[in-house]
Amino acid sequence: MKNRTLRPLSALILAGFSATASAAAFQLWEQNASGLGNAYAGSAAVADNASTNFFNPAGLTQLPGTQISLGVSAVGPSYRFNNHGSAGVNAGGPNGGDAGGWAGVPNAYFSQQLSDRLYLGFGISAPFGLTTEYTANNWIGANLAVKSEIRTINYNPSLAYRVNDKVSLGFGLNYQTIDAEMTSALAGGYRVKGDDAALGWNVGALFTLSPAMRLGVSYRSAVDYRLEGSRTLAGVSRSATADIKLPDTFILSVWQQVSDRWEAMGDLSYTRWNTLDRLLVNYGGAAPDIEHFGYKNSWRFAWGAAYRYSGDTKLKFGIAWDRTPVTDAVRSPRVPDNDRLWLSVGGQWKLGQGGRLDVGYSYLHVKDPTLSQNRNGTSLSGRYDASAHILGAQYSLGF
Repeated sequence: MKNRTLRPLSALILAGFSATASAAAFQLWEQNASGLGNAYAGSAAVADNASTNFFNPAGLTQLPGTQISLGVSAVGPSYRFNNHGSAGVNAGGPNGGDAGGWAGVPNAYFSQQLSDRLYLGFGISAPFGLTTEYTANNWIGANLAVKSEIRTINYNPSLAYRVNDKVSLGFGLNYQTIDAEMTSALAGGYRVKGDDAALGWNVGALFTLSPAMRLGVSYRSAVDYRLEGSRTLAGVSRSATADIKLPDTFILSVWQQVSDRWEAMGDLSYTRWNTLDRLLVNYGGAAPDIEHFGYKNSWRFAWGAAYRYSGDTKLKFGIAWDRTPVTDAVRSPRVPDNDRLWLSVGGQWKLGQGGRLDVGYSYLHVKDPTLSQNRNGTSLSGRYDASAHILGAQYSLGF
């Protein structure tokens, strides 16, 4: 959370990578739009455009020549709190409106074949993102949360090597930035804000079991941050630091050409969210501020299919079950998350020589989160009506 004045270009990039959580907790799966229509099933095995650089860098070996992929997803979660017997400060206040809202998640990827065996890739994406903001500083839970925001940008150069016709390996480095802010109405106004940058890595392997079947495995490392910035309470600001470790993720994927027209794909991912137990904000006071998370490790299953309607058109379908790391005991109004079911559709169209346009849509049915928190003079009890919509578009070009 280093205090600094962003240059106009940097500020523009950060604005573009604002995001609201769509996967479990505040992980973002929207790293391309080509996988959105399949609910990201087969993410580490499909490897049909340069965005494989994120999900499995070994998939770069499936891309001849030069490949460029540009995309954006519009993510629109909704979290509406319903009060069930809350008490304490602001007990007579409103319910806070919709704490969700629409935001854009752009991405850009490039790949280059260097030789028959060696491939280069580069990607810019947002692996994690969160924005929840309640509409009034006097809402019933304002002493616990008003605004919560996390923005990340990931810069990811990669190399892939084709060992033989059956096995490819990939490795990437990740330079990842984070900007975070938390506010509440405690003592007339509480705000913690700051940023940092850190390094991580990703690795993957792609196994071509037959001309019609591929198996992909990949791993993205955890990223450790030392946030530096400021902590403000009742108009008094102090320098502050906080350590946070964003989780690592393992993906196992399969893709199969079932017939001339049908493809099928599946996905199992596992994210170690137990790296995020609590956030300690150190500011030189007698004791640090504590934000409890208590997250558990989570997993996600996805299945998808694609149907080639014509030589230039492909239709996509997908379903996924996304298990939340958030438990009932520690769920907070900052991240009112719960298990979710993805229902996805999409399409792909060939555009000219080497060009493709992918579009996708997902509806996320979120199991209504319940909340029971008692701190900061507030006993907050109730249930959220929660859901999300995701729209995505992506243009890919190979030459």
